[in-house]
Amino acid sequence: MPQPPVFFADRAALLRDVVILSGAEGRHAATVRRLRPGERVDVGDGAGLVAGCVVTGHSGSGLELAVRARREVPRPDPLITVIQAIPKGERGELAVEEMTEVGVDRIVPWAAARCIPVWVGERGARSLAKWRATAREAAKQSRRAWIPEVTQAVSAVDATQVIAKAACAILLEPDAAEGLAALRPPESGDLILIVGPEGGITDDESAAFHSAGATARRLGPTVLRASTAGAVAAAILLSRTERW
Repeated sequence: MPQPPVFFADRAALLRDVVILSGAEGRHAATVRRLRPGERVDVGDGAGLVAGCVVTGHSGSGLELAVRARREVPRPDPLITVIQAIPKGERGELAVEEMTEVGVDRIVPWAAARCIPVWVGERGARSLAKWRATAREAAKQSRRAWIPEVTQAVSAVDATQVIAKAACAILLEPDAAEGLAALRPPESGDLILIVGPEGGITDDESAAFHSAGATARRLGPTVLRASTAGAVAAAILLSRTERW
């Protein structure tokens, strides 16, 4: 049987026997997906709790769901974090979408020295909101129990503090002596991938990241865009863990 569609709701709602799926999620379920009584639906809180439900009827512009079962999905371990230099245009949302579908758990927007976009004021708030909305929708499409965290944008100095706490931190460098495919990552902890901007990272940024504990690795013989490198690198790492 096909897997049921996934929607998100507050944890408190999922602890009730009847869930009212309302707002944008309810409208999408009722008017776009056109779900009918008797059809199965999975509803998660984005933080590990998933309720298996059955549609029992309509409620306003949304749906009424009867909870049949609940399960708690543990937070993934090892945890994959990507420190992502902010790409221009819609490539940022593309990067978030692909990384979410692959299995990245945390995305840290990085205002690298050679980034073209500048996230300040209202523009920064709108851009961050778009990344977070993209992560949420991609998590639904890929049936993830945990929505990836998208943090506030960080500077290189902030990024070094994240790197210093990691079990393993990899700086993706096209000219690195060793390839990422040869790495055997730790079985547990925070695994960090650092994706630079299209123009590359500066010598100061590279030195700071290496001093914090990052090691350089290349992806392969070709150079990927900043918007795709994170997803490809995460897939390589995940293939070497028990998560895949």
